[in-house]
Amino acid sequence: MKKPSGSLRPITTNNNMRFPVGARPCTLPSASTHLELTLHSPTSHVSRRLLTTKFSMLKLSQPINSHNSLHVRCSLTTTSKKLGRKWMEYQGINNWEGLLDPLDDTLRSEILRYGQFVDAAYRSFDFDPSSSTYATSKFSRNSLFARTGISETGYRMTKDLRATSGLRLPLWIDKAPSWMSTQSSWIGFVAVCQDKNEIARLGRRDVVIAYRGTATCLEWLENLRATLTCLPHREGNVGRSSNGPMVESGFLSLYTSSTSTVPSLQRSVKEEVARVLERYGDEPLSFTITGHSLGAALAILTAYDIKSSFENAATVTAISFGGPRVGNRSFRCQLENGGTKILRIVNSDDIITKVPGFVIDNNDMAGNQTIQMSGLPSWVQKSVENTQWVYAEVGRELRLSSKKSPYLRKKDVATCHELSTYLHLVNGFVSSTCPFRATAKKMLSKHHKEKLGFR
Repeated sequence: MKKPSGSLRPITTNNNMRFPVGARPCTLPSASTHLELTLHSPTSHVSRRLLTTKFSMLKLSQPINSHNSLHVRCSLTTTSKKLGRKWMEYQGINNWEGLLDPLDDTLRSEILRYGQFVDAAYRSFDFDPSSSTYATSKFSRNSLFARTGISETGYRMTKDLRATSGLRLPLWIDKAPSWMSTQSSWIGFVAVCQDKNEIARLGRRDVVIAYRGTATCLEWLENLRATLTCLPHREGNVGRSSNGPMVESGFLSLYTSSTSTVPSLQRSVKEEVARVLERYGDEPLSFTITGHSLGAALAILTAYDIKSSFENAATVTAISFGGPRVGNRSFRCQLENGGTKILRIVNSDDIITKVPGFVIDNNDMAGNQTIQMSGLPSWVQKSVENTQWVYAEVGRELRLSSKKSPYLRKKDVATCHELSTYLHLVNGFVSSTCPFRATAKKMLSKHHKEKLGFR
């Protein structure tokens, strides 16, 4: 949004929020209720004072644990409508046609609901390198949802998931702090909807697979392995055709690597999906894979793998927040032809969504503007396409912008990438011509580690 010339004079709306002149939030009539999300923030005196003075709309309560985290409750305007027979539309059967611009209120509610699971994955992870439980889940499987404030979801967690780096570590790593060489780490979970009322509202039994973003040293190093590599035709059998589907080397490594004691993330997911299909395969069933940053990339790989490995997994949907690019054009074609549905939530001010590599032909289902290498001979373009740096965007895109939010005070690189920023933007977005509604309230999430990182 272009700032008006001259000094900005604050104006006050009737909901006690302040906007600079020139910012025009939109009011969207809606028969909405309020969904209460629970997010965390450091509990320092400065942080507590900042929350109570700068964000007076937030209702603070006592910390739920002793790991320097503050319980922050934020009201989100959302609907809880019964999806009924339309549930497949909200899972992307028609590629969300007519639901994204303007953003359908029920779809907004579903996106935010899945965002809660990703936030729970973040808040369950032990980020403290000095802790004996570093890189594991702080909470047991039975208590995780209750301890992270989402016990009323109607889902039951059924499996913990770990990701393993396939990097070969140098010999000197034995002399470094142990946290630097943490090879396997807890990255998320599988949860199955068990509540009869929620199953009735959703129109099916839903299975959620949720992933956090980058946390450990080796995960960061895997992120830097940005060249494309051939996708295995089967588990452990790597294809060799450069014209076939290729994905980012580091993401594939984290998805397929294992140790003598820890199975690969791929194997863990497949085993749990097979168990769920065997038990609930006769019911209307959906698999929704969601994640933020690195977790968004793993969500897309997981969705592709489930859809291509299980013929009876009819509805597989990935909802990604702030995800980097994952694969090449052939990978995109495989996703589309296989029926995998992907909704990418993208903040146009988030640099992570613009890496790795570059895009020559961004002819994705979202109808984004095509990027051409105009003026270059065809043989040069062909040579570039055959490199290991040419990616393609996948699925449908819901494009948002931090600049459009009158509530965000900080709009630096880190803030633009945070999961809390994404949930805030989804909550406030109306349409491309009316980017923010006046009823949206600022969501603030500062996890107890210093930085969640850019992935």
